[in-house]
Formats: sequence, structure tokens, C-alpha cells
Amino acid sequence: MLSLGVDLAGSPNRPTGMCLLDEMLRAKTWIVYRDEEILEAALRYRPAVVAVDAPLTLPRGRRSLDDREGPHLRECDRALKDLGIRFLPVTLGPMRALTARGIRLRLLLERAGFTVIEVYPGGAQDLLGIPRKTRGLDSLRRGLESLGIKGLSAEASADELDAATAAYVGILHLRGESTVLAGSDGAIVMPPIGRYAGPRCRASSGVELVRTE
Repeated sequence: MLSLGVDLAGSPNRPTGMCLLDEMLRAKTWIVYRDEEILEAALRYRPAVVAVDAPLTLPRGRRSLDDREGPHLRECDRALKDLGIRFLPVTLGPMRALTARGIRLRLLLERAGFTVIEVYPGGAQDLLGIPRKTRGLDSLRRGLESLGIKGLSAEASADELDAATAAYVGILHLRGESTVLAGSDGAIVMPPIGRYAGPRCRASSGVELVRTE
């Protein structure tokens, strides 16, 4: 049972973090740049799930990223907002390039037969009770190790550690221990939400909290 985490950069000129995580939570991390390198890794390791840190769909009613009149948030984004989790809308500034690349990558991987899920490492780290990278890479690495993840290098970059978080959420999903914020225009897979899933989130328009346990 392998999960491939991808902390996708908005441009192939910037590093994309990769992490292969097995069911014993043994991690291997590295950096790539091109979409072809991501596909090559998936073809080599044949993970049961590819967990991508990038928006993989557009908000319902938005024809394209260039559509200035369409909505800026998906239903699953509004669910994150209701949970009090900080995020950037898919149509804001650099998120536009990331969203376009994420959608292309999802199609590339799905055409090759892989199961692809959207994840959000920063929000996952909040729910898991471990620091985000903004509080220091050593703190984030120790937080991941406290979850049982093994093999993380002290020299691992922020991209690799976020990829490890993405891969961990993928493992939780494979175990049936995730929660999916599922809307009509996309879904984000998160760790178990538990006490965070209050009435405001349940009331989010169109969003269904799908617990996989």
C-alpha cells in the first residue's frame, strides 16, 4: 500500500516536492520539476493513490481561470473556511497557475490509470495538531515524526515535508481514516476532522462530509 505525495509548484521552473510513503510510514522524499518526472515516478512505484497539493477542479459556474465573472470558491473551499482553516482561493494570483497545472496533472495521471486525490497539507497539519512550515522546518519534521513517519532527512526541504504530509493523508485515505469535503465541484481529502466538524461546516452549501472510516 503506497501513497505518492506531490507538493506541486505552480511552475516547472520551481521545485515540486515528492514523497513515497508505505503502509509502515517509511518515507522517501525528493525534488522534481517537470510533469513528466511526476508521471515517471507514479509509473515506477505504482502507488495506490497520488495525493496532490493543488486545486484539481474549478469552482462551479466558472468557465475558465480567465473568466473574471465566475465564482472564486468551490464548495469544498467554503467548507475549509467554515472550519477556520486558512487557504488561498484557486483564482487568486499565483494560485491561478497552480490550479491550471494541477488540473493538467490530474488528467495526465488519471489517463495513466492512477487514483488522484486533492489534499491540502497546511490544513491537514492544522487538523493533525502539528506545525505548518511557517513555524520552522525542524518543528514540522518533528511533528511528522510524531505521527510515526520515518526516514525524513534533517535536510528535507519545505516542499518535501509538505509532500510527506500529502502522502500521509493519502495513507489515511487508503486506511479508511480520512474525511472528504465533497462538493459538486470538487473534493478535498483531509485527516479525520472530529471536533472541528461543527454545525457551520455541516451547513456549508452543497458540501457533504464523507467519513471513510
